[in-house]
Amino acid sequence: MLRFKVLASVLPLAAAAVFARAELLPGPRPCIEVGGAALQIASHPWLAHTHVSFTDDPRRATVRVQITDSAELADFTVIDDVDDREAIGDREAGACESSAVPQLVAISSDPRPNDPVIYLSQDGPSDYRVFVQSKTFSVRDAAALIVSARGEPRPVEEATLPSEAPSRVPVLAALTAR
Repeated sequence: MLRFKVLASVLPLAAAAVFARAELLPGPRPCIEVGGAALQIASHPWLAHTHVSFTDDPRRATVRVQITDSAELADFTVIDDVDDREAIGDREAGACESSAVPQLVAISSDPRPNDPVIYLSQDGPSDYRVFVQSKTFSVRDAAALIVSARGEPRPVEEATLPSEAPSRVPVLAALTAR
């Protein structure tokens, strides 16, 4: 009888520990819509289609993301602390409430060989610039989503001119990474 009482008292604790690790009712996770496709931070890494990781060493990074202090300077801006849904519009308010299944993105601690490795900085050269003022998005979430949406920037290959070309060629246009 004593064994039954011990089992009866331990069983609910064991069940609570199992359910505490799993998400029974997942809360809202950061999500954006880009070009008709939704991207969302995955609740579990094994569910994700895309993985990204972060580094503190700029030499290990494959993508550099600058954190800006101004929304005007950013390539990607997240401001979600507006209380009035009409002020931002229904489309932006429910970007991931569509019927399409979002592409899941996981932030990984151990990068795989082909996964983007993101370096966050306040200044210096960058591939993308983000501004985040949010209750639900962190800077890391925003960087992971924008890199997953746009992909890693391609390095610019050096161009050479044929030998018969004039030595001074006027610049007609400058290309940017936008």
